[in-house]
Amino acid sequence: MDPIERLSTRQVYRNNWMTVREDDIRRPDGSPGIYGVVDKPDYALVIPLDGDRLHLVEQYRYPLGLRRWEFPQGTAPDLAEVDPLELAARELREETGLVAGALEDLGQLDVAPGMSSQRGRVYLATQLVEGPHEREHEEQDMRTAWFSRAEFEKMIARGEITDAQSIAAYGLLLLRERG
Repeated sequence: MDPIERLSTRQVYRNNWMTVREDDIRRPDGSPGIYGVVDKPDYALVIPLDGDRLHLVEQYRYPLGLRRWEFPQGTAPDLAEVDPLELAARELREETGLVAGALEDLGQLDVAPGMSSQRGRVYLATQLVEGPHEREHEEQDMRTAWFSRAEFEKMIARGEITDAQSIAAYGLLLLRERG
């Protein structure tokens, strides 16, 4: 049984990528409360690895007002739920043009569990073949580049890579490599 009981819910906003709902709740001690929740479909994040090189994408992130480097990642359009492995292969191809001969599931991440229901699967992509990207209209400003792992780690240390999902995904890769 959940320690917090939902008494009612109402959708307060919706677009093709997310909904926002407001829930009236009762806490375990009986006191009332309210929760605002951002609902988004699950996403896939892909770590393209070729030897010692990682392939990243860079794009303008409007909420931050900044361009950010990160691993390819995304959700299906129109709030659709898609098989995570299929979504990972599609995001990799769309954003980078890369096709993976092997995709290995590294684990799951929760984006911001205090305010969002969104979860994601992390995949390691290897045996990569380059081809043309197939970006969505919203990704028209995207750039891609290969970085050595040492440079990637320096970019994190310098604050040039701040995407929490990318940093956490890299941690999953390091744990996998430790065995």
